[in-house]
Amino acid sequence: MLSVIQGPDKGRRFELPDNQPQLIGRSSEALPISDQAVSRRHAELTPDDGIWWIRDLESQNGTYINGMRITERTRLRAGDQIRVGSSLFVFGAAAGAYDDVLSVLSPSLIDAEVEHTLASPSSDDSVILAEPEPRSAALEHLRVIYRLTALTTRMTDREALLGAIMELVFAEFKPERGCIMLRGGDGEARLVPTVVKYQKPPADKEDAKIHVSRTILQHTVRKAEGVLSTNAMTDPRFQAGDSVQQYQIRSAICSPVKFRDRVFGAIYIDSSIANYSFTEEQLALMNAIGHHTGLALANADLLAEKLHTERLAAVGETVASLSHSIKNILQGLRGGADVVEMGLKKDDLKIARGGWDILKRNLDRIVGLTLNMLTYSRQRMVEPELIKLDSLIEECAELFEGRVAEKGVALIVDADPEMPPIPIDPNLMHQALMNLIGNAVDAVEPGTGAVTVRTMYDAPDPLLGAQPAHAIVEVIDNGPGIPPDRREWIFEPFKTTKGMRGTGLGLAVTRRIVEEHRGRIVLETEEGAGSTFRVTLPADTGGDPSATRAEGRVSLDPA
Repeated sequence: MLSVIQGPDKGRRFELPDNQPQLIGRSSEALPISDQAVSRRHAELTPDDGIWWIRDLESQNGTYINGMRITERTRLRAGDQIRVGSSLFVFGAAAGAYDDVLSVLSPSLIDAEVEHTLASPSSDDSVILAEPEPRSAALEHLRVIYRLTALTTRMTDREALLGAIMELVFAEFKPERGCIMLRGGDGEARLVPTVVKYQKPPADKEDAKIHVSRTILQHTVRKAEGVLSTNAMTDPRFQAGDSVQQYQIRSAICSPVKFRDRVFGAIYIDSSIANYSFTEEQLALMNAIGHHTGLALANADLLAEKLHTERLAAVGETVASLSHSIKNILQGLRGGADVVEMGLKKDDLKIARGGWDILKRNLDRIVGLTLNMLTYSRQRMVEPELIKLDSLIEECAELFEGRVAEKGVALIVDADPEMPPIPIDPNLMHQALMNLIGNAVDAVEPGTGAVTVRTMYDAPDPLLGAQPAHAIVEVIDNGPGIPPDRREWIFEPFKTTKGMRGTGLGLAVTRRIVEEHRGRIVLETEEGAGSTFRVTLPADTGGDPSATRAEGRVSLDPA
């Protein structure tokens, strides 16, 4: 199973069929993903006797496993993170895939006795492996805890974290089988196997089953204590238990996954190797691993709760801001309608025309607010075309002719006639320029105000190496400038310097559009000396965009 935890397809899962290689990419035969930063044939997944391998297909952006770029065929293990383009996958079993693997057996079916948390009764038939020199063991355990701490603080995805912890457990304890069982959702008491791992691939479906003693499991979860069961087959206490002989249970550790008073589940490992048993020191280490895992799961829950709270707060702030803006516009519409109605009653066309001007102005405001809301909230593709920037600016200036004439201000277009066409989305860039020019016109004083829209072309300099070309657009006004306390949040949504006349979305949308074009926007202003908004856009037209982009479209991340 491949689970997408980051990127445009976040939340999707792809089940990998047995014995069928799978392609990651944007071609028709590949896994259906929409990430435009992924090449058409990016990477290949290949099964080999139950083991999956991955190799990069010379993609432009490369393939990464757990943060490291791979250059050769690499084996995949449960919990591995695969990054291709802007998407992050987790490799592991499907949800519910282990439901028929784990069997919790009652005492009538499997004989097992709880040997208290960190102490197991001695038995002449129980052979305990000798513990290394205590100092070396302490250093080794400290190394394990250090690695575990690094895992739990770095990884936030639950499935990837549990897979990595199980890998760590197998590397340290070397059991034959193991699993992590967590409580079901909505407070469900039933334990559900979340991660299952084997030292060697099972020979068949029956061999894949893991039989866990209910006595051990209930003691671990109810009392939040780790349990060590050693050499059950040869221990005289279990000689009467045929099920022990049948299931070849030799030694097992079961430790709680807990944080404070909350028990999330349990980590279980066992071994059927003759004359082998886990030690009390290993039980203590497994308990520490269970506590670290519980802390990580609690932190993940707190983070999810915090994000949910922040989203609700953001939704509330957004609704309040939009309601305020829409209320102001509706008041303007009502006022204009009242004037039109008064003119009609008096059969005075001059009064009615005055009311219509008020109506039209507020209709334009609500249209602009709606467009900005759609642009800011919707994930969409940039569709670049080679466009003459001066023509686009002239078109915007024409739309402001009536407004600047009514206010008695000057709107000057100073375009670079030598600028070649540049790759931009004309619809998005038109909206960004309209926002900038509209803000500048609003900022200047009637009768004496002046707004200048200037374009420049920054051509590559051969003496400076392969420096890319850039197009620069400056929107300059001679208004009062922006006070220092407002400059820090000028590009944030729902922040406005216009009072009741603004919505606070114009500059936020403009910055998003510019950044989606791989450009940047900066503000230069002084109180009493006007403001300049400078937009810098890449003007390069070279390269093959199909390597990482589909049909010239660039994938946008709304974050």
